[in-house]
Amino acid sequence: MLREFTCIICPNGCEIRAEIGEKENGDVEILSIEGAACKKGSAYVEQELKDPQRNIATSVLVKGGILPLASVRLTSPIPKCRIFDAMAEIRKCTLTAPVEAGTVVIHTLLGYDTDVIVTKEIPVSAEK
Repeated sequence: MLREFTCIICPNGCEIRAEIGEKENGDVEILSIEGAACKKGSAYVEQELKDPQRNIATSVLVKGGILPLASVRLTSPIPKCRIFDAMAEIRKCTLTAPVEAGTVVIHTLLGYDTDVIVTKEIPVSAEK
């Protein structure tokens, strides 16, 4: 079966075509691959077929800050199938200003070796 992928590893965004087969034990194997400008593209396709991973960038509410939201991201990707579970946990969070960049909002999100961290400093609002 022929599958097409757009590689997201680097800015090239290679359009990759991979011929996919199935082993006797049911595992997927790559029979051939075309369009990858570098080795990273082939590795990306293999990961997408066997264990797709994604990173998340979103925001959490901030009370008393000059901005109502602080941007956050994961420190490492999680399985693609757990994105909605991760977002549900992140939505439960509220921070109180001041908020420093690098602050860990959630340690070991969903039991994975990844944290949710703040990426933008939010000072306290001057308004009372």
